[in-house]
Amino acid sequence: MSRYSRSVASTGMVETALAEACAQERAPFLASLEPFRRLSSDDLERVASSVTERLVAAGEAVQVESGLPGSDLFVVREGTLELLHKEVVVAVISRGEVFGHATLLTGLPPEFTTRARQDSTLWCLPKEVARDLLCRPEGLKFVADTLRERLIQAARTMRGIPDVGTRTTGSLARAPVYCAPRTTIREAAQLMSLQRTSVLLVRTSRGLGIVTDFDLRDKVVAGDVPRDAPVSMVMTSPVETVGADEPTREAAIEMMVAGVGYLPVLDDAGQVVGVLSAQSLMASDARSPFALRRRIQQARDEDDLTQAAADLPALFVELLETHRDAPEITGILTAFCDAMTLRSLELAIERRGQPPVAYAWLVFGSGARNELTLASDQDNGLAYDDTDDPAVKEYFRLLAEDVNGSLRRCGFGVDPHGTVAGNWQWRLPLSTWCAVFARALEGRDLDRLARASVAFDFRQLAGDLALAGPLTEIMRAAPEHQRFMSGLAELGTHNPVPLSGLRQRLPERVDVKNDCLRPIQNFARYHALDAKITAHSTLDRLRAAAQSGVLAPDTEQSLREAFTSMLDLQLRHHANAVRAGRPLDNEVDVEALRPLTRVTLQEALRLVAATQRRFPRLPTLR
Repeated sequence: MSRYSRSVASTGMVETALAEACAQERAPFLASLEPFRRLSSDDLERVASSVTERLVAAGEAVQVESGLPGSDLFVVREGTLELLHKEVVVAVISRGEVFGHATLLTGLPPEFTTRARQDSTLWCLPKEVARDLLCRPEGLKFVADTLRERLIQAARTMRGIPDVGTRTTGSLARAPVYCAPRTTIREAAQLMSLQRTSVLLVRTSRGLGIVTDFDLRDKVVAGDVPRDAPVSMVMTSPVETVGADEPTREAAIEMMVAGVGYLPVLDDAGQVVGVLSAQSLMASDARSPFALRRRIQQARDEDDLTQAAADLPALFVELLETHRDAPEITGILTAFCDAMTLRSLELAIERRGQPPVAYAWLVFGSGARNELTLASDQDNGLAYDDTDDPAVKEYFRLLAEDVNGSLRRCGFGVDPHGTVAGNWQWRLPLSTWCAVFARALEGRDLDRLARASVAFDFRQLAGDLALAGPLTEIMRAAPEHQRFMSGLAELGTHNPVPLSGLRQRLPERVDVKNDCLRPIQNFARYHALDAKITAHSTLDRLRAAAQSGVLAPDTEQSLREAFTSMLDLQLRHHANAVRAGRPLDNEVDVEALRPLTRVTLQEALRLVAATQRRFPRLPTLR
């Protein structure tokens, strides 16, 4: 061997030794991180030996939004980087965090820019090694968890970004006018007239109060509060508020959901800088959610109401494009449906006359849980005070049919199982409703349990019949009825998760409502009844079950994330149908999904399957 050959061989041996030493140093650090934590020692050494080190100067971009697809998986060894969308920081990435897997797996351009905040050191894993790592079960879970978290961070941040031309609440707020709690109602009305305002703020020892001209008309002129009484008797406290820098479209949604016409506007220090009114919001944006709800509330007849409702799908798509959380959007849709129902009731009462006895209009299912979508059918019922008068029964039959027909013209179809107030089985006197709920706890068959799973998700929307208390008391006795709870557990596992084979592959199509969301809804309902929890929404039930110790915190968090991600998938499927002019359904074409969306769906369904196995094995229904 020549001297040159010996030199080359010696150099190669030194490089190999250095590489092995570096790998041994890197392996312990990687082993403390996801998704490397569960690797075998051999696999961990192989991954560590593939790492190359990259120094990034402050301000340097590692990946650029809509730029070239990534070819490496990055681990932050030292330093801090920021994740940006449209030059807005949506997340900060620090020591030990991993990034770059989205563009690496899809081959698509990055959706975010990753830029160094300070001089940083990155460890880079080549594509082949990274893909092998991320395609393992633990790697897939890591991808699903981290991407969803970063998308949520982005959505929450981007929610506050106004579009070009969007005004802030501070720019529309009027100067506040104050009065004292002891100010008489007469003096408050005089002050409103003098200051040409329809709202006063009230400083109290417990915080801020608010009184409006509507309060004076409703509680004084049309009510029984004397004019010499203090204004504290008619004010509202505590008060919903809004930040001065918040976009007007955001404030319109908050005002609509809260059901108020005014919002005090606060600066960064929490000081009142003005009062925002619904009228000013409507004037600034005729297409705002609040403006649409006002059109619904002021509809002169059913034709007006139908025309207003026709704008809801387009507004839904706009809301989805503002990156709001899926549960928030379903809550907004529920609020719109409530407004349509209330106006339909008012129009029907104008036609049929005032109700002859006290009544309650009930909302069931997704509407009761604040989880309504554009594809939801109407699930409703009606209760009325006990009477043997056939004229009363006939009145409520006609009223229910009017409202069901009006909602159908607004786009909410009749439930195929007949869960509508127009059906006599869901239009009953109060005592009969109590008997129906009590019989449901006997748990004799799955059909009765299926009815109970709908009826036990109820909410009273209108009417002055005291119904919620008696029915809730009956539901609280559920844990004492083992056959019922056993049947509810059996019902929760009735629809198997559509995963096949040892690798739990996805089918070509998935019904997001029945296959993905319903099992978690059933699980949450079961544990809510078992713990005597009265929360309505699925997420609230899961949270309450965790707080009461029924669910482990990590189980609650996993179910919450799976439910939210699948609900988001359902809403985006509906938005695509609206854009394309297709009929709405809940069946998603799995092959048309992005690879990462498929991974998230598969991981969520695996969690659903595990959830179904968590149902208690009580004595079976026989």
